Amino acid sequence: QVQLVESGGGLVQAGGSLRLSCAASGRSFSSYTMGWFRQAPGKERELVAYIRRDTYTYYGDSVKGRFAISRDNARNTAYLQMNSLRPEDTALYYCAADDPIMSNPGYDYWGQGTQVTVSS
Repeated sequence: QVQLVESGGGLVQAGGSLRLSCAASGRSFSSYTMGWFRQAPGKERELVAYIRRDTYTYYGDSVKGRFAISRDNARNTAYLQMNSLRPEDTALYYCAADDPIMSNPGYDYWGQGTQVTVSS
């Protein structure tokens, strides 16, 4: 079983920056697609960004140009650099891993989340 542990959340003023980290257990990290999701109270979970094993990246429209996803396979860690934060970025941020060996669609492993709060 793969475990994902997020860190780096906190309280920041609008316009500030945070870097989230997602540390994964297991030996197959380099093969995973790693995604970051967020969920604000009363809203549906939203895909923020993902990075594939070939380092292709995708960003949701609301974060394009402000957030950057990256990975360090040697450290089994994915990152989400968040710049120019806005109050509407306030949410619980989750990382997730999509293991290509698993046959079910979607992401297979999820972290517990880290809270990001942006004050105006």
